[in-house]
Parts: sequence; structure tokens; C-alpha cells
Amino acid sequence: MAEDLVVGTLNLRNIADRWGERLPLLLADMAALQPDLLGLQECVFAVQQDRLLAAAGEARYSIHRGWAGRPEYGNSILVNDRLTVAAPERLELGRDRSALRVETSSPTGARLAVAVTHLHHLPEDLSVREGQARQLVEWLGEADPLVVVGDFNADPTEPAYHLMSDAGFRSAHLEANGTEPAVTWPSGIVAPGSDDEGDPGCLDYIWLRGEITTVSCRLAWHRPAADDPTLFPSDHFGLIARIRLEAGTGA
Repeated sequence: MAEDLVVGTLNLRNIADRWGERLPLLLADMAALQPDLLGLQECVFAVQQDRLLAAAGEARYSIHRGWAGRPEYGNSILVNDRLTVAAPERLELGRDRSALRVETSSPTGARLAVAVTHLHHLPEDLSVREGQARQLVEWLGEADPLVVVGDFNADPTEPAYHLMSDAGFRSAHLEANGTEPAVTWPSGIVAPGSDDEGDPGCLDYIWLRGEITTVSCRLAWHRPAADDPTLFPSDHFGLIARIRLEAGTGA
């Protein structure tokens, strides 16, 4: 018996770029999307950003955190309470970056490993991102099925992207649509101190490996405020994918 899961990723842009104005947009989309699994980057734990999103709709989530650079900040995975979760594992990637992995299982017996990461951001440091992606792949090992989400800060021409492909990972958006999004950063938000290092491009991905089928994948958290075209939920667009795996599939 096949089972569908909804998986998402979003770089929250910490509390910069008009956080107080962005929050209602983030919550509205979270309440509508209600993913089973959501990987967040640039999450400020001290502000409870992940908990705010988790409380936005009817679904209930367990929250799993992996600090990056400092204890109050990093990556977070939200897991719908209908899924059971094993203890999370964290990987240190250097340059104030890390990865976080959890093992999940559903009531039907379907098992899935899920990881979130956020790679180094400076556009010229392609080799740093490639090294971090290599660390990530080695750490994840051969366990399947596996989903890896996050802000890779690497467009599809970069070595880090090709390293993921060479390791057997498939981009859900590419698989569903035949191409990657033209842009996942910047969103178009206008704010004091906005990050403008680098050219617009596709930096965010949902990667799949193993016996998983992509049913659909699209941008999410990508609409501006109805009354302000300069206000977006984040400086990144998120991604949301519906994936299908077989019951009894082991991670």
C-alpha cells in the first residue's frame, strides 16, 4: 500500500527583513500547507520561530533542532504527530553550518529518513559548499529511502549540486516539472539590510533517494502581501513536494 507524504523546506531569514511584518504571511501559508515534514533553516530558537509555525494550523508537530554556529540558532525539522520519530542526529559542517537528521515511520509502516541542511553562502566559495555537500553525503550513508531538504546556496551548475546528483539524489522539483525553479532567492522582499550578495537563482532543494516517487513539487511561501508587493514571507521562496513511498519501506 503506497503512502503519500507532504515535505517542505524554507529558509526563514532569521528575524531580519521585517520579521514582525513577515510573520503573518508565514503563518497563513503554513496553516494552508500543513506539511507532514518541514525543514527550516536560519531558525532562531530563542524566538521560537519553529514553534510558531508548528502552531499555525490544525496539525500538531514534534520539533527537532540542530544548532549551527551558536546554540540559539540553526536548522529545525517539524514532524507531524501522526509520524513517530527516532532521536535526531546532528552533523557539524564548519563555517557555522550543520545538518540534522531524523528517522520517521508512519502508522502504515512506511519509514523515511529526513535531513535538513544549510550550506555556506558566499557566492565565490564553490569549493567550500562542495566540501560540505561531500561531508553530508558521507554522513548520510546508504540508508534509503531518504529525503534531504534545505538551502544549498548552490545553483544547478555548481559542484555541490552535481555531487548530490552523483550520489544518487534526485531533485523533486526537477523530477516533477522537468526543470528547477528559475529563482528561489531573492524573493523580492525590500527591507533594510537585505542580503544582495550574488545573482538571483535556484538555491533551495528537496532531494530524494531510494524508492520514492515525486507526485508534485512547487514553490511555496512565495506570494507577496496582498497590500504590499515588497513584503514576502522570507527572502527565499520555499518548496513543497508530495512524495509517495511504499508501506513497509525501510530507512
